[in-house]
Amino acid sequence: MWKKITFLLAISTAVQSNELDNLIDTSSAIVDQVTKGVKLTGAALDYAHTGGGLSDGTLSSTAHISAEQVDAYNSALSNMSNYQPYGVHVSEVLTDMATDSLDQMDTAIDTLMEVVVEMSTAQQVVEMAEEAQGNPNKEKEVQTFVAENQEMLVIEQEQVDTYNQAVDDIESSANEASAYLAVANSEAAEFLQQSIEDNNTTSAEVNIFYDSNQQWVAMGYNTTRNLTAVYLNGNDYFGMDLYYSEADIIALGTESEFYRTSPVGMGYDCFFNMECD
Repeated sequence: MWKKITFLLAISTAVQSNELDNLIDTSSAIVDQVTKGVKLTGAALDYAHTGGGLSDGTLSSTAHISAEQVDAYNSALSNMSNYQPYGVHVSEVLTDMATDSLDQMDTAIDTLMEVVVEMSTAQQVVEMAEEAQGNPNKEKEVQTFVAENQEMLVIEQEQVDTYNQAVDDIESSANEASAYLAVANSEAAEFLQQSIEDNNTTSAEVNIFYDSNQQWVAMGYNTTRNLTAVYLNGNDYFGMDLYYSEADIIALGTESEFYRTSPVGMGYDCFFNMECD
């Protein structure tokens, strides 16, 4: 993620630098021509009043300002009106970081669903076993099914490892995205932006990160060890308390369309065989 953010900020910084460089170059070109014209005029005053010399009659054209130079200068003025000396606003940086985290979360979700489908045979087994409880005939059917399909029903450790890592990646990416978007869309973004300006730096020259242990989004400066932080647990001026309890999160997930349309939410037969209402 940091490579992508650094790349985006580097592009932004280059654009900002080019706007300033273009203004310097185009205005300097105009000033150089004007300077030459003034020097030629000074020389003309001296030799014209004293009969001290002549030019070849073409020097004045070398002091002309071309239409291209005027257009370039005026264009640079227009571009400079949108110049951001402190870099892009920190809220845009946070939004870009959130987008990157969401992309990572989507990738992890794809991985999760692939392995969930692979391991969904466990869902089939549990449904058959629960339905067979107390009914010897059905229990025999379960026993026969397992015996005949054991190789297919076995879950490999590699699948479990993939599943565990995907769940971890989803949680961390989701938390990052939520933290960055929450700060970006709050008055805390202006607080961070003001800190950038007060430290006479740019958004490209600071590091912004979410720390789950400290429960904050912090901004560090490359020139010092100082941090400017916005707490996400309500423990500062902004009062942003974003943390849910496990029970709240599970309840939210239970109501989600993602869960309700998953193999575990719909049930094996419903999801795979469409044997449902």
